[in-house]
Amino acid sequence: MTDEIIDAMPFARALGVRIDSAEPEEVTGRLAWAPERCTAGGIMHGGALMALADSLGAACAFLNLPAGSSTTTLESKTNFLRGVRQGEVRGVSRPLHPGRRFIVVQTDLYDDEDRRVAQVTQTQAVLPG
Repeated sequence: MTDEIIDAMPFARALGVRIDSAEPEEVTGRLAWAPERCTAGGIMHGGALMALADSLGAACAFLNLPAGSSTTTLESKTNFLRGVRQGEVRGVSRPLHPGRRFIVVQTDLYDDEDRRVAQVTQTQAVLPG
């Protein structure tokens, strides 16, 4: 199922996002550091981190949708806490509010030393089928 989810997000696939597990209660994934994903000084670009979080959060929201519905991101708030200069970034996305009209998801990103890199909160609209 994780391959099907990432295949539905061509940008995430092209960026190198991997989804490791996907359940309605938690979606996990990762993105490796690479020079082409960096800003000056070899620090992973915030946009790459946000793309990882958005991909995992969207997958989490999707898994919490009512049958026949779809979703789109309405709002995304990111707090960057530290730079990433090597290794992989691991993400954990969990629903905070799986409602009928909106799904709010929180995604925490961690570096190889298990230090929080960023925290992202998304609001996803529930679109009827």
